Amino acid sequence: MAKHEFAYSGLVNCGHCGCALVAERKKGKYVYYHCTGNKGKCSEPYTREEVLEECFGDLLKGLVFDDEVMDWVSEALHQSNAVEKRFRDEGIARLQAEHSKIQNRLDKLYEDRLDGFIEPAFFERKAQEWRQAQKRLMDQKNEHQNANDNYVDDGVRLLELARKAYFLFKKQNPSEKRRLLDFVCSNSTWKHGTLTATFRQPFDLLAVTNTAWQNEKAAGATSGDLRPIWLRR
Repeated sequence: MAKHEFAYSGLVNCGHCGCALVAERKKGKYVYYHCTGNKGKCSEPYTREEVLEECFGDLLKGLVFDDEVMDWVSEALHQSNAVEKRFRDEGIARLQAEHSKIQNRLDKLYEDRLDGFIEPAFFERKAQEWRQAQKRLMDQKNEHQNANDNYVDDGVRLLELARKAYFLFKKQNPSEKRRLLDFVCSNSTWKHGTLTATFRQPFDLLAVTNTAWQNEKAAGATSGDLRPIWLRR
């Protein structure tokens, strides 16, 4: 099997020395992972691939949230989008007002130039300065207008990926497992037979929120509102 077909080779670092864990096949069918030992002999023993896979599966279970969480976060995304759009529209209006203000100055400056109240050199200098200011304002306005209005849909798709990550992981081939793990988590280390990994944003927030929510549900202390949990995190 080629190196890239091992799901976790190079994806996990040794918790003792920081070197990468690499895989090798034993007896033609068993896959074991071990530290490369590039920094010297390492005390971490060989680990079966099935053990690593189970540990990663347990990690991804933290993203398996129920419909209640899904509905609440989706609603929060829509509310956030409404707030973001309002601020964006207000920003565009302010930029347009400033642009118009400068245009009025340019028009007045041009009239003064025609009437001979100001020198041509002064007119050219001030006109160039104000046109540059207008260009900066228009660039900012375009950035606001071109902001991604699809981030709610993108956010919902990301949520769907998060809650399905564990089930996808269980049935994917090695290369797809690797891609999924690399997308969802980082800084994976293996030490004394224990996997430690960090979820990438925003999966880290989802995992912590989901765990807190499930603990509260188990204790019968939920109010149906995730905002206190979300804000604490």
